[in-house]
Amino acid sequence: MITLEQAARLRKAGVLWAPAAGDRFVVPDRDMDDDVFVVSDMTVEVHDYQGSKVIGFNGTTEWALDSIEQREVIWLPREEQLRALLGSHFRRLEAVPDGYAVELTSSTHTSPDAEQAYAAAVLHLLSA
Repeated sequence: MITLEQAARLRKAGVLWAPAAGDRFVVPDRDMDDDVFVVSDMTVEVHDYQGSKVIGFNGTTEWALDSIEQREVIWLPREEQLRALLGSHFRRLEAVPDGYAVELTSSTHTSPDAEQAYAAAVLHLLSA
């Protein structure tokens, strides 16, 4: 899984998120940075409310958090979502001694985790 720092950098760099079932996210700065939530049709749903997206937590009466605006959470994209962001720049993913390497048309990015290598590659493209 990508780090919260990488996810925040992706958002700051302009990566847009259209929440869908199976997407992971965190609620930062509320003492829940280590809790990863998943959008699900049963427990965590996305609603349109007055022109913005609101993420609702269903069946969580014991929580003080019933819903939160999308702009207040940070998306943790999965491997295939990060690969899609690379588009035609992506050449391959390969296992290397210390983890994984994502090869682009003009650079290579390594990390102990495949998703983190993909995130590094996306951030590289967005900063170029």
